[in-house]
Amino acid sequence: MYRAPVADIAFTLKHVAGLKPALDAGAFGELGEDLVDAVLEEAGRFATDEVAPLYKIGDETGAVLKDAVVTMPAGWKDLYRRWIEGGWNGLSAPEEFGGQALPTMLGVAALEMWNSAAMAFGIGPTLTMGAVEALHKHASDELKAKYLARLVSGEWMGTMNLTEPQAGSDLAALRSRAEPAGDGTYRIFGQKIFITYGEHDFTDNIVHLVLARLPDAPAGTRGISLFLVPKFLVNDDGSLGVRNDVFCSGIEHKLGIHASPTCTMIYGDGFGDAAAGAIGWLIGEENKGLACMFTMMNNARLAVGMQGVAVAEAAYQKALAYANERRQGKAASYAGNGMAPIVHHADVQRNLLSMKALTEIARSISYSCAHALDMAHVSEGEAASHWRDRANLLTPLAKAFSTDAGVDVASLGVQIHGGMGFIEETGAAAYYRDARIAPIYEGTNGIQAIDLVTRKLPLGDGRHVHGYIDELKAVAADVRASNRPGFGRTAALLDRALADLAEATNFLQARLADGEQEAVLAGATPYLRLISLAAGGAYLARGALVSEQRLPLCRFFAENMLGETAALKERVLGGAESLAEAGKALISA
Repeated sequence: MYRAPVADIAFTLKHVAGLKPALDAGAFGELGEDLVDAVLEEAGRFATDEVAPLYKIGDETGAVLKDAVVTMPAGWKDLYRRWIEGGWNGLSAPEEFGGQALPTMLGVAALEMWNSAAMAFGIGPTLTMGAVEALHKHASDELKAKYLARLVSGEWMGTMNLTEPQAGSDLAALRSRAEPAGDGTYRIFGQKIFITYGEHDFTDNIVHLVLARLPDAPAGTRGISLFLVPKFLVNDDGSLGVRNDVFCSGIEHKLGIHASPTCTMIYGDGFGDAAAGAIGWLIGEENKGLACMFTMMNNARLAVGMQGVAVAEAAYQKALAYANERRQGKAASYAGNGMAPIVHHADVQRNLLSMKALTEIARSISYSCAHALDMAHVSEGEAASHWRDRANLLTPLAKAFSTDAGVDVASLGVQIHGGMGFIEETGAAAYYRDARIAPIYEGTNGIQAIDLVTRKLPLGDGRHVHGYIDELKAVAADVRASNRPGFGRTAALLDRALADLAEATNFLQARLADGEQEAVLAGATPYLRLISLAAGGAYLARGALVSEQRLPLCRFFAENMLGETAALKERVLGGAESLAEAGKALISA
C-alpha cells in the first residue's frame, strides 16, 4: 500500500524547486524548515494511514446516485470530516477567511499525497481550493463574507461548471443562459456535464461556479459571465435556506476514479418545490467571466499536474514492491537460491528506473511552477513580473507532461506485474484507470501544448524562455565543473538536449513571427515534451549535485532517456508538412 514519500517530497521542494533559498532569504516571513517539515510529516501520515486504506473500497463501490442524491463510499464521509478538522482544506488559503496562508508549494505537496493515496478523494477538495481563489480575487465583498470562510474551512465544497454537451473545450459554444431578476440576482438555465463532485454527501451545501450568457451578451468567449449558484440558498445569518433550482440528473460510469462523482447538472428546470430558474450571483463583471474562471482553471491545471505526479508515485511504489517479491528466472546479479526476484532482471530495472525518473521530473516541474507562483506573490515590480512569466511558462508543462507521465508510469507498472497486472485484484490496473483521465480534463494536453507555443513562448518579447534555458544550461555547467565520475556523460548529454531545446524554440518563435500557424501547431506537442525532458534532466542534475544518493538516477536518465530530445526536435523542425499531407486522408469529404 502507498506510503507518502515525505523525504523525497521535502528534498525536491527545498533543493530542486527553490523553497530552501526562499526560506533562507525570508521570502515567507517567519516560515522556516521546521514548520515545513512538520506540515509534510503530518500530511504524509494522514495520507498513508487514513486516506490510502479507503482507496480500494472507493474504487470498487464508487459513488451512487439515487433520487438526485449522491452517496459516497463507506467511510469516505467520515474521512472528509477528519480531513477538514485537520485544517488541510485551508492550507494555502487567505488568513482573513480562516486559512493558513502557507506557500502554494506546501499546498501542492500535500495535494500530491492526497491524490497518491486516493485520487478520487483528492480531486474533490481541489475544486474547492480553486473556487476559493476565484472568489477571493473577483467576488464582491458581500459574497466573500457569506461564502469564503465556509469554503476555506471545507464546511462547504465548491465546483467548476464549464462543459456542456455541445461545448467541450470550446467555451465559445456555451448555451447556458443567465437572466437578470431585477434584484441583483440572476436566474440560471442550462445543462452542465462532467462536473466533478457536483453532488455528494460530504457537505451540507455545495457552491457551484457556473459560466453562462446574459441575454444581450456578445457572441463567443467575449460574452461569458461567471455566477455563484449554491445548492441551498444562504440566509443573512449564515444559516441554510431553501433548496435552489439545481440538481444532479446523472453520474458517469467511468474508466477510473470511481468514487469521484462526475455529474450532469441541471439548472433552472423547476427541481422539487423550487421556482424555475436557479438563483445566482454575478462574480466579477458581466461578460468577463472567462477571466474570472481562468483564475480557477490555472489553479486546477497545476493541481491536475499533481494528480499525474501522485498516480505515478503510487504506481511506482506498487511496482517496486512487486518486483522485489515476484520470483522468476535466473539473473547474474542474484546470488541466492532458486528463482531470482524479477527486480534483478535488466529490463525490469530499466522500467522501474524509467518510472522513477519520470515521476521525479514531473514532481520537479510541478513544484517549480508552484514556487514561481509563490515568488510572484511575495515579489514586486520586475521581479514579480519575472515570476509570473515563469509560472505561466511552467503551467502547461506541469499539467501536460506530468499527466502524460502518470499514464506512462502506471502503464509500466502494469507491465512489471505481467499478467497479474491485467487482473484487478493486484491493484496495478486501478492506477492506470485513474491516471487516464488527467491528460484529458482541465484542457487536454494538446491544448496545453498550443497554449505553450502560441502564448508562453512570446512572454517577455520571447526572451523569458531563453532566460529559463540559460538557467538550465548553468546546471549542466555545474555538473561538468563538479568533476564527479558518477555523473558519467550527464553534462555532455544535457548540453546536447538543451541545444536541441534552444534550436526548437528559435524555430517556433520564428514561425510565430512569420505567421506560419500550421508549422507552430504541428510542433506544439513534441515541443512540450522536449522542453519538459530537457528541463527534467537539469532538475535531476540539480538534485544530484546536492545528494550523492540521487546521482545514479540522474545518470540513468541522461544516458538512457534524454536522447529522445533529438527526435523531438526533428519533429518540431520538419514534421509539419508530412503531418498536413497525411492528415488530409483522415478528413471525410
